[in-house]
Amino acid sequence: MRAHGWTFWICIALSLLLMLMPLPAMVQPLKPYWPALVLVYWALETSDRVTVGLAFGVGLAADLLNGALLGDQALRLAVLVFIVLRFRSRLRFFPMWQQALAVWLLLLNNHVLQALIRAFAGDPRMPVQSWLAPAVGAAIWPFVFLLLDDVHTRVRGKGAKAT
Repeated sequence: MRAHGWTFWICIALSLLLMLMPLPAMVQPLKPYWPALVLVYWALETSDRVTVGLAFGVGLAADLLNGALLGDQALRLAVLVFIVLRFRSRLRFFPMWQQALAVWLLLLNNHVLQALIRAFAGDPRMPVQSWLAPAVGAAIWPFVFLLLDDVHTRVRGKGAKAT
């Protein structure tokens, strides 16, 4: 069980690092929102571990790391996790293509919230191509899900052998 907890926190930390990874200026607006993808996976797999409060905390960490408006990502991730936890029993059993569609809608909702927060804060508008980022996140969702599920299964399997 202890390795299982470490796996969760390592995934969260890696998602925050991936969020900070610089990309060429042309591709930067298309970068998927990694913390959201990782939190969606863990909320679907272990709802007892991921809460709205945890998502808010991860969002605050992301805000601090990014130098963004404090509370921006915290609010967005809290809303995202709330929706996932609310519909978890349905989302878990969707086929992968339907899960990817749901992830696209979740990320699109997140992007709309981001645009609203930026508008209220008086920040400049987001680049038009950034509206494709939710689609990129949905496109890579099956790979993210399978990778994290493989890691989760291996760690869970090792924990069962140790007992």
